[in-house]
Amino acid sequence: MGACVLKFLTCLTTQHDLRLVLVAGLVCIAGCFTTFRLYSRMRGARGVVRSAWLLLTGLVAGSSVWATHFIAMVAYTPGLKTGYSPTGTLLSLMIAALFMASGFAVASAQRSTTNDFAGGVLLGLGVAAMHYTGMSAFVTQGQLVWEHATVGLSAILGVAGATAALVVAGSARTMRRQALGGGLLCLGIVALHFTGMSAITIVPDATIAVPDQLLSGAMLTLAVVSITGMIILGGLGAVAIESQTSRSALERIRRLANAAYEGLVVVQSGKINDANAAFCELAGAPLAELVGRPLLGAILTFDDTNPNREGVRREGKLQPVAGGREIPVEVFSRLMDDGARIETTGLTVLAIRDLRERRAAEEKIRYLAEHDGLTGLPNRNSLQSRLVAAVERVEASGESLSVICIDLDHFKEANDQHGHQAGDALLVETARRLQSVVQAPSFAARLGGDEFIVVQVAGGDQPTAAAELAGRLIEMLSVPVPFDGQELSLGSSLGVSLYPDDGRTAEALMANADMALYRAKESGRGVYRFFKREMDDTIRERRNLARDLRQGIADGELVVHYQPLARATDGEVCGFEALVRWKHPTRGMIPPLEFIPVAEENGLIGALGDWVLRRACADAVSWERPLRIAVNLSPIQLHNPALPSLVHEVLITSGLSPSRLELEITESALFKDYQRALDNLRRLKALGVRIAMDDFGTGFSSLSTLQSFPFDKIKIDKSFVENIHRHDRATVIVRAVLGLGRSLEIPVVAEGVETDEQILFLRGENCTELQGYAIGRPAPVDALDSWTMTNAVSAFTEAPSQSRRKAKRPA
Repeated sequence: MGACVLKFLTCLTTQHDLRLVLVAGLVCIAGCFTTFRLYSRMRGARGVVRSAWLLLTGLVAGSSVWATHFIAMVAYTPGLKTGYSPTGTLLSLMIAALFMASGFAVASAQRSTTNDFAGGVLLGLGVAAMHYTGMSAFVTQGQLVWEHATVGLSAILGVAGATAALVVAGSARTMRRQALGGGLLCLGIVALHFTGMSAITIVPDATIAVPDQLLSGAMLTLAVVSITGMIILGGLGAVAIESQTSRSALERIRRLANAAYEGLVVVQSGKINDANAAFCELAGAPLAELVGRPLLGAILTFDDTNPNREGVRREGKLQPVAGGREIPVEVFSRLMDDGARIETTGLTVLAIRDLRERRAAEEKIRYLAEHDGLTGLPNRNSLQSRLVAAVERVEASGESLSVICIDLDHFKEANDQHGHQAGDALLVETARRLQSVVQAPSFAARLGGDEFIVVQVAGGDQPTAAAELAGRLIEMLSVPVPFDGQELSLGSSLGVSLYPDDGRTAEALMANADMALYRAKESGRGVYRFFKREMDDTIRERRNLARDLRQGIADGELVVHYQPLARATDGEVCGFEALVRWKHPTRGMIPPLEFIPVAEENGLIGALGDWVLRRACADAVSWERPLRIAVNLSPIQLHNPALPSLVHEVLITSGLSPSRLELEITESALFKDYQRALDNLRRLKALGVRIAMDDFGTGFSSLSTLQSFPFDKIKIDKSFVENIHRHDRATVIVRAVLGLGRSLEIPVVAEGVETDEQILFLRGENCTELQGYAIGRPAPVDALDSWTMTNAVSAFTEAPSQSRRKAKRPA
């Protein structure tokens, strides 16, 4: 072994031009490094792309090995004339390229040590084949004698170096592994070459003719170095271009991925390969810390156990690396294998969307769907389900249950007088007080408007527990509510139903508590009442009537009858009062005394009053004589800020002159909101509409009312008129009111005139107009022709008794 090493060193140092040996070494190092750069690209490619990289790798590797051999041969100086056979030289180049391509193809076919060894053997044998084929093209004036053992050793060194290079380099993805692989391959080539050269012994022979070389050794070296250098540079250029293109594409993709709202993570073999900024933020760790970590089961877990399928939406939880609460996420996966690169095998891209905002929005929507937006109490929908659950609870546990229906007594007044903000403040404060007194499993809810419900689940006996709670609620809700520097009065009426006496279902308990509330309101408010069975029929009848009335208004079942008003002096009809009637399809004609209170209780009086106003104005326009038409205003209409606009619109639509319209109001209606009522009356007067005070003497301070507003007419209530000559006090009151009207120059109308004696008395006291059965009964519009035509007759011209007979004809 020592002799071999000595001969190797002697050959290298004494028989070679060390300068050219250095050039050969540099060419070999550059070529081998470039070869492994190309090999890293080839290893990750497939199909045509892989073939292209393989061809370029074989060309660069083969030319580099061949150039190293050729330059080292030029550096060889045995002391005799030397030359080279072109055929053998070119053949050695082709052998080198073929074996290099084959070796790298085998090594990259599959990721295994076996393939690396097999590829290394092919590379080593290729270097040996190239070397000794090239040596066969070497010509000198002597005979070449080979030491076969050294030749074998050289082949072994070449194979060992090539195999070690492939095993160490692996996939050659990093620059360090590429340099190690290139260095080991270069060492194997150099070792094979110079060991093989040391196996030669030249026996001089002058008979051998050496052909003259066209180029000198220096020129040949320059040419080979130049050509090989261009090939190596071409390979490096291809790698550089591909690397730059890949980096640019990767950078663009990364910028795009980082701009995405969703987290994007690339997974290979269950571990994180890459991720965007959004995923790193979700995971709470930088990318460098995440790469290589297992994803599924460690950071990401799915809610279901179904196998992961491409494009299928799945929900799960993402656990931040640093700990903390799990994040609900939505995951979509897509396979990233493009079929062109081995690196993409098994790559899966997961798009991970943070569901926290959506879950919060869904929770908010769910909350809003189940709770009142103003007070935060459960709403009607939520109440139903919670009450059903409470009933099921007490059925199983034996506890007691009561349903308390609450209505605020002064809510509408506060809302009308102080605005909606004051009304909202009352509702919010009511909810707060209810929540403060009700403890789980009992609960409070808001039905809507100023109606609330308290469901009491207690262990005590009923009705004692319900009565105690109802008493506390009434006391608590009677305390005024401070608002904007003033105290808003508050009160409540309560209706109570008990389980199971008053119902075993949520619907029955609610309905019966509502009926009990109705009874509490009728009792004067500010009290509570328990449901009694005898309430059922009466209240149910009124509710059916309210339902029918609502439908009757929509179906046109209401009709307007008109009662004439006549001048007291000559009996000439000067106008009519519009009086509404309801022609029920099954009950027949229902008097106003029955359905007007129902309309007021159920919020229908506004729609009913508007309809009467429109109908009366439209009918009055059709009369030949320009008679006045009087229409009663309900308190709700009077306090409606939109009343003047409505009247103006009706006058324009119907074409009725404002001076023909007379609106009648009662004293009691004024004092619910005195200032707003006066404001509306002044706006109506500005339109030219006449205002009459109806039922004068039955309300509050009549004289102060007359002083506050200039009424166009006063109507004495029929309760005084019908007692003329029956009760002295009534006669005196009528005479005083008529005198007051003359003094204030306000016309006075006497209502309820039914006898000749009343007519004679009122005429003698200078009453302006008369109204009552003695003048004419209410009649439909098509029965008024005798009074509305141009040649109309007087209500009475001769004697009052005769006029009464004439007046009854239209009825």
